[in-house]
Amino acid sequence: MTGLSRRHLRTAAATAATALAATALVAAPALIAAPARADVVVSAKQQGWVLRDAQGRQLTLRGFNVSASTKLNENSLLPFRSTADAAKSAQAMRDLTGSNAVRFLISWEGVQPAPDRIDYAYLDKAIAQIRAFTDRGINVLLDYHQDLYSAHLFNPGSWYTGDGAPKWVTDAGGYPTESCGICFTWGQNMQTNGAVRQAMYDFWRDRVVLTPAGPVAVQTAYLQQAQATMAYLKQRLPQQAFDSIVGMDPFNEPFDGGLDGKSGVDWEKNTLMPFYQRFRASMDQAGWTSKPAFVEPLVFWNTVLLEQGGMTKIAPLGARMVFNSHYYDGPRLSIDTSPATDGTYAEPINEIRQRAASLHTAPFISEFGYKLSGSGSDRTPWMIRSMYQAMDAGASGKNWWNAPSTGGDPLSAIQWHWDIYSGRHHELMNGNPGKVQTDGDGWNDEDFSVIKTNDAGEITLRLDQRVLDRLYPDAISGDSLAFAYEDLARSGYAGTGQQQPWLIAPSSMPDLSTLVQNRQYGVLVWRSGTSGAPTELHLPQSLAPAGTTVVSDLATLTGLPASGPVSTAPETGSTTAKRLRLAAPPSSGVHVALIVNTATGTPPTQAQLTAARTQLTTWLTQKFPTP
Repeated sequence: MTGLSRRHLRTAAATAATALAATALVAAPALIAAPARADVVVSAKQQGWVLRDAQGRQLTLRGFNVSASTKLNENSLLPFRSTADAAKSAQAMRDLTGSNAVRFLISWEGVQPAPDRIDYAYLDKAIAQIRAFTDRGINVLLDYHQDLYSAHLFNPGSWYTGDGAPKWVTDAGGYPTESCGICFTWGQNMQTNGAVRQAMYDFWRDRVVLTPAGPVAVQTAYLQQAQATMAYLKQRLPQQAFDSIVGMDPFNEPFDGGLDGKSGVDWEKNTLMPFYQRFRASMDQAGWTSKPAFVEPLVFWNTVLLEQGGMTKIAPLGARMVFNSHYYDGPRLSIDTSPATDGTYAEPINEIRQRAASLHTAPFISEFGYKLSGSGSDRTPWMIRSMYQAMDAGASGKNWWNAPSTGGDPLSAIQWHWDIYSGRHHELMNGNPGKVQTDGDGWNDEDFSVIKTNDAGEITLRLDQRVLDRLYPDAISGDSLAFAYEDLARSGYAGTGQQQPWLIAPSSMPDLSTLVQNRQYGVLVWRSGTSGAPTELHLPQSLAPAGTTVVSDLATLTGLPASGPVSTAPETGSTTAKRLRLAAPPSSGVHVALIVNTATGTPPTQAQLTAARTQLTTWLTQKFPTP
């Protein structure tokens, strides 16, 4: 340590980092301020916590991560190679799936390539790509992404690689030669790779390292560059685009690196939460006070058996942080060969809802998904379908009508992932020209992208569109009480496989049951709010307005008009995607809407619709009695 005490090094590092942040703020050119509006906020409701928009409507954010290409040097550590590619991707996402949110990945290495430099050219490219989404009405969760801490811990011949920390950090750390040992998945490096674990351990303990620019405390440097990034984005983004950023994910998939004899939940309390509190302070100093931090628990919590975590020993998070979990089916990714079906994921997804409620904040899933090629990928379509079912309803379809409020609110969730370069990469793994990665995601043999670009340059879906383009409540005026959706997605790829309904209407409602039989349909129950703004749901392409029937206490009709209490409108930023608008009078009580795809089959008669409405309103009174 060149004779300097650890205290002197830490003080010098903090001073250098503070100076770096100050330089960053001065260097960022000013932008003329536009009229501000309220950000997306975390809000309490009668039961649980939710996200709300500027009009007080309860939000459901749905979309995709963009993208794992941020991990690749071929993309200069950005999701897209150009702003044009970002715009093409955003347009396709809005048109094909009606998504209203993305998790946008950026890289510490991209932002801070040297200890004394912020790369504003990198940030300008990221800003242009972010605007491709915000200009189309898509909200953005910004994510500082890392996996296995850094690519620079791995040697050119390694089986695996990482992403995140810059080379100057790992060079200064002096870490041992990496080795995962006998590892079947890249994630095992978190538990067995000495270099990865030691580097992560040092980060959490803010180790001071000697760099060409002097001593640097690693975590402090990370926080300072993040503050500089957030301040620059606030200055450079137009107000409307900045308002569309819902918050920041401070650190993707945190893992311990060493528990020092403590439990996982103690590590979260004593090590992870202090970091999140420091990051929250950096957000405030950068002018992001009104935006929540989307904080993640220990990476393997709720994914593999017996994993500790879930923030069970920390104080309530409140409105300034969101409980942000990932969900992957660890057993089916490894040893469980069974398929997923109706209700498979209700319990683990509800655990995320319950953890957030106990922490007095909103739940969020910023990653979920499953592989689209290789062993076990034949199960993927219904695994994804079952995950969405759990996030919509939190209950199996066979039980939902009898206990519709069991699962709680529709859960905001961002699928992993959306990569327009899927299967067309050219990444030199760990810089090795003898290991060029082209297949799948171009990274650690993963293949999770739900899209690809064909030879004609068109973006196409790799999964049944009925799985990905879903009916969901984008904004509920008031509070949601229950929601469920029957997508009728097939179990195979490209329209193959079995079609089986999961959401079965009970025989006690014979006319309603006949109306929805073998048809896509959804049900929303909500208590109207005070704002008078409409409740809005995304209408998937398969529910074209002309062939959609709505049975509601507000109105009952087949074919959706452009005005009235039940109407349709274009999705912002799309000429093809549509949304359903339900206009209930302010503070008018509990309402229900049954939305059915009646484009095929025998058209319903008015008498059938009237009978179905009577049965639906009777059910509503029984299941949601007025206090």
